[in-house]
Amino acid sequence: MPNQPTFAPLARALIGAAVLVAAGAVAAAAEPAAPSEAPQLAQLFASPAVAEYKRRLAEYEEARAAFDAEAQDYWSAISDKRRARNAKRRDGMPLAADDYVLTQPPLYRGPKKPINPEPEPGPEQPPRPPKYIPVVADYLAAAARHFQFAPHRPASDLEFKRAYVRTALTEGLTRDQIVRVYNFETGGNGTYDMQSGSPGRPGGRAISTAVGYNQLLTTNTVELVAERGGHFVRVLTEKAHGLPPPQRKALEQKIAVLRKMVAFCQSVPDDWNEHEKLAKTEQGWGVHALVLDLDVGPLLQTHKLLTSVIFARNKGTTRPLTAAELEMMNLTGDGTGLDMVTMPAALREIVPTANFFQRGGYERNPVAIRHNTVARLFAVMNARMDGAQGAQGAKDFASLF
Repeated sequence: MPNQPTFAPLARALIGAAVLVAAGAVAAAAEPAAPSEAPQLAQLFASPAVAEYKRRLAEYEEARAAFDAEAQDYWSAISDKRRARNAKRRDGMPLAADDYVLTQPPLYRGPKKPINPEPEPGPEQPPRPPKYIPVVADYLAAAARHFQFAPHRPASDLEFKRAYVRTALTEGLTRDQIVRVYNFETGGNGTYDMQSGSPGRPGGRAISTAVGYNQLLTTNTVELVAERGGHFVRVLTEKAHGLPPPQRKALEQKIAVLRKMVAFCQSVPDDWNEHEKLAKTEQGWGVHALVLDLDVGPLLQTHKLLTSVIFARNKGTTRPLTAAELEMMNLTGDGTGLDMVTMPAALREIVPTANFFQRGGYERNPVAIRHNTVARLFAVMNARMDGAQGAQGAKDFASLF
């Protein structure tokens, strides 16, 4: 046989090399990508929607980080100025414009956080039941169960208004404070037993435990009974002395119940947080039923406001507070409110409302943001009070003076 070119060894070598290369490729594909390569591979196979989401998320996070850094500086300055003001007040020193931050706080105006088009499924969480807010029926049931007490309720709301006016004037509130704070709190049509959210009306649902003309929360009632309960007992005792025997006996029984409630409310330190814990118990609900009583309810409604008047007087503000000033203290707390009350009119025009808030509270408060100086905040409160003057409840109150 003639000699032919021998390609077999070369072919075998080439085939062997090809097999080795293929095997290496398969092995490489079977190995997990190095950590540094994982993001690139994920990006390569991501859907266009996910890629766009990640781009927008990066933009949002960058903008938000820049805003948070700016906001942190601003709200740190607010806290520093507040501490300095408190120290000056303790030393009896006057305050000036330099004691406040006079620029408005930064507001986030960057892109919104995008929604992931392919969210990763998380563990299933059972739906949380809505928090139960007790209503008037609960307060009455708790009072009967724990204190064997049923409030003496009026024949009409006008009867309760008359008792409140008589008590409030005697204790030192003014006509302006009585009527205009009522207008602000209830819109000029609230009744003595109206609860915030009007759960007793069609479509109404309780949004807090606040009840009555000045919207006392359960904690307000517990705290007032703890701090002013002795005064309430003395007022009712004096009233009982002038009553006929049957009525006197009924009022004396009520005084005995009130003493038990005072003891309960004084069973913890005189601190708002401690009183709040009591207010969340059934006994606390029972104490709150006092706001519905024709003898004690007017005292509670009166002292909800009078405590702020006394606080201001003790701090040197002896002039009568306007209704808006009293309501400001009622809403923001006595210390913070008095800071605004004692501020000269010229400063009210330029001092931002942010000076009297924590950052989280301010950013959730559209009224403070929109009416962003002290003067504007007082103006919107007065406008609300003025706007309710024509309501029937406000007219009823005005007729009693």
